[in-house]
Amino acid sequence: MHIKALLEKSKPAFSFEFFPPKTPEAAEALFSTISDLEPLEADAVSVTYGAGGSTKALTHDLVLDIRKRSRLTVISHLTCVEATRAETHEILQTYADSGIENIMALRGDPPGGMRSFEAHPDGFTYASELVEYIRKHFPRLGIGVAGFPEGHPATSNRLLEIEHLKAKVDAGADYICTQMFFDNHEFYDFVERCRHAGIDVPIVAGVMPVPSRKGMNRMAELAAGTRFPAKLLKALDRAETAEYFENVGVHWAASQVMDLLDNGVDGVHFYTLNKSLATRRVYESLGLRSTKAVRSA
Repeated sequence: MHIKALLEKSKPAFSFEFFPPKTPEAAEALFSTISDLEPLEADAVSVTYGAGGSTKALTHDLVLDIRKRSRLTVISHLTCVEATRAETHEILQTYADSGIENIMALRGDPPGGMRSFEAHPDGFTYASELVEYIRKHFPRLGIGVAGFPEGHPATSNRLLEIEHLKAKVDAGADYICTQMFFDNHEFYDFVERCRHAGIDVPIVAGVMPVPSRKGMNRMAELAAGTRFPAKLLKALDRAETAEYFENVGVHWAASQVMDLLDNGVDGVHFYTLNKSLATRRVYESLGLRSTKAVRSA
């Protein structure tokens, strides 16, 4: 389903994010995770690139595989990293021919060893250019762009950051999906600033249950600038076992989602780390599956 129609039909919409497996064993484990989550009746799933576009071929293969092996609406990430316009066009054409209707258009992080992003001479410098290209050449595709409630790590000027986001929306984006955050006040302020700037597309909130101490450190590295509230850190520090640590993460995420739902959020996007248990537990604690069943009846 086209993301625009999906967001109009399902408010709030729920989606899951996966990253591409690197081995056949990991691929089968991922599809087991997807099978576990499919009964939750998510509205969509998205598939990321690795850092610096390192898994782009795997991303494209996984997107097409999910399309064949499940009933889920798939959103593929597409970045500007080390890609020519011709290569990007070929990928988009393959998706369009395969029934993939939605793209998450991103500038992307610099490849390993590079301190800053450098566009391919025949590529795209900004995500807004990629959005504009998709809208012009593949007008039927749905387009999502990234938002950063706590600030973009490469843009210290928060006023300029919103201008850049508005440029992506003005270029043709259908919705915004945010980076993960752990303090809902950051999200609400972000939404208010977007509306004040004239950005009127749906804004989907990115949520991730903290899975483990190792996972938390990894999250801090991948999502530079993400703030872990003191109350969350104190609760995690009190956890004496890995099980208790995960329980705290699930409880915090469930509290976030409950508050977001109470405040009319357009959608919630779960960063799953390719594991289903924490996301399923959040669903169960809030009765989200039964909510969706009633809504679709």
